[in-house]
Amino acid sequence: MSANSRLTIAAHALAWIGLYQRQGHEVATSEQIASSVNTNPVVIRRLLGDLRRAGLVESRRGVGAGWSLARDLESMTLLDVYEAVEPGPLFALHRAAPDPECVVGHGIQPAMRRIYDGIEETLRSELARVTLKDVLQDVLAAPR
Repeated sequence: MSANSRLTIAAHALAWIGLYQRQGHEVATSEQIASSVNTNPVVIRRLLGDLRRAGLVESRRGVGAGWSLARDLESMTLLDVYEAVEPGPLFALHRAAPDPECVVGHGIQPAMRRIYDGIEETLRSELARVTLKDVLQDVLAAPR
């Protein structure tokens, strides 16, 4: 099972747009962002679509087309980004109900649900503490 990188790529895109706008540019293209992320612009456009639906970015069509932040980086948390790009719970239970006659099958889902709920609560709490401004500051402070 591979790890999901949508949150990381979304944070990367938002920090990049924020820095680009600080440098005096109004909008960034998905091609520019994709170059920084080293991925296909289609991947970036899909992700930015999720971020737009969450009110984190805006898009402009036509001449001067591109993406801009809908909010300041200071007012966006990683939790906002996570909720925009990661639908559903962090962990899933069985696809089919386990055997209720089996002692493990009977109790495994409630036991795992309690554990997963605690993990999800901790994750959300930690993500809510970090703004995209914090992320960009860490990025800019990193040694090259």
